[in-house]
Amino acid sequence: MKLTVLGCAGSFPGPQSACSGYLVEAAGFRLLIDFGTGTLGALQRLGDMYGIDAIIVTHLHPDHMLDAASYVVARRYCPTGKLPALPLYGPSGVAQRLHDVYDRTDAPLDDVYDFRELTPGEFDLGPFRVTTELMDHPVETFGLRITHGGRSLAYSSDTGPCDALLKLAQGADALLCEASYLEGADNPPHLHLTGKDAGEHATQAGVKLLLITHLVAAWGDEDQTRREVRDAYAGPVDIVRSGSVYEI
Repeated sequence: MKLTVLGCAGSFPGPQSACSGYLVEAAGFRLLIDFGTGTLGALQRLGDMYGIDAIIVTHLHPDHMLDAASYVVARRYCPTGKLPALPLYGPSGVAQRLHDVYDRTDAPLDDVYDFRELTPGEFDLGPFRVTTELMDHPVETFGLRITHGGRSLAYSSDTGPCDALLKLAQGADALLCEASYLEGADNPPHLHLTGKDAGEHATQAGVKLLLITHLVAAWGDEDQTRREVRDAYAGPVDIVRSGSVYEI
């Protein structure tokens, strides 16, 4: 599997990155995981912005789904002709939320998206086996495990510390994990992870590679986050960047 980071900024776009958006490719199939603010621009920089086979939106906060509304214009009015409805998986209410963001008339978005609501469990999507678990976040949020050809990529989405993340990440070849908070701050519970939290989950799950994402540039500290991760996890670590590419 090939993982390309379109955006990795937490909560709102940073000076060097759009919000969350990750392209996972295998066997000619291109799966977009999350479509946060600014990621449509990054998708165009890769070339064919229409070459997406499916989208999974892990939750309905703007930094993980807002550009799915902008993408309506790109697909609906494509100058080369009508495009088929694109499978879009998301939490309950995803169709209504995108409808409300794009246009509050009664016109549906079914010509653009084939909406499918996520539940905890497993399903096949193109060449991938997708496993979903509910995370510890204020809105319905799904963490993912994407498996293909004996390789596995786990993704935390946004979450506080939870057993569900350990389950998804167990023995994964790579864990793409948020680390929005810093240790020592007055962090609200049930919302996000620190670098230490991410490292501890990766260690307990036996993860082979830890990819740290969703840092909030405006009030974070990348060096401190890296130290926190290193104190809790002895394996290979990378803090991802917009444009980073990984072979899983």
